Amino acid sequence: MTRIDATFARLKAEGKKAFVSYIMGGDPDAATSLAVMQGLPAAGVDIIELGMPFTDPMADGPTIQLAGQRALDKGMTMDAVLDMVRAFRKGDQTTPIVLMGYYNPIYSRGVDRFLSEAKEAGIDGLIVVDLPPEEDDELCIPAQKAGINFIRLATPTTDAKRLPKVLQNTSGFVYYVSITGITGAAAAQATDVAPEVARIKASTDLPVIVGFGISTPEAARAIASVADGCVVGSAIVKDIGAGTPVAQVLANVAALAAGAHSA
Repeated sequence: MTRIDATFARLKAEGKKAFVSYIMGGDPDAATSLAVMQGLPAAGVDIIELGMPFTDPMADGPTIQLAGQRALDKGMTMDAVLDMVRAFRKGDQTTPIVLMGYYNPIYSRGVDRFLSEAKEAGIDGLIVVDLPPEEDDELCIPAQKAGINFIRLATPTTDAKRLPKVLQNTSGFVYYVSITGITGAAAAQATDVAPEVARIKASTDLPVIVGFGISTPEAARAIASVADGCVVGSAIVKDIGAGTPVAQVLANVAALAAGAHSA
């Protein structure tokens, strides 16, 4: 059982939905990013998604693209992201961390080396948005063998024919993308999301977490009420990018988490 599995088991026993937060590793700088990350669990975050900055983030809208660029401009690397995780793990051995990004930096490093270092640092799951199920032998299967969950995205365009392929080697949870398009582009609607989540849950026992287009405590509550939880990314990253003090960023995160947990 991974930390992700244990977290969902705990939440289910407590009758609570999950709140997942995304931040970009190293944005706006390594020290600030780590300070935010270390404060997330106390703010109510159940699972942390940590972005690996990349030069060509095709799934991300302007907010997260700019966050990645800020991190890269400050010299953020994969080594530095893994060092953030190691520093976080010194004070927290229970909160799951999912590394989210693109395959190119992993491929460049070498899959075996990357998985070994990620596992040693304390990574629990991977979301690699540009690796389809047809490429499972590249990273997904090796990650599972290394004890790291491989989390797949399902979208509004994942039809009944495609869904079994998407689910076949997924573990940890399914990330349902609530809108067509990029991150931060539109608002998610619970009335649209509910039947899609039900459709996915009819085909898997995994928790279904909904992300993209959630930016307020009210939206977090509405979306979490029709799923197993929700993810907020752009709203938090926008706060960080605006230079909001860490304490205020975390207070805003706490309000979002309270919304999801009240669902």
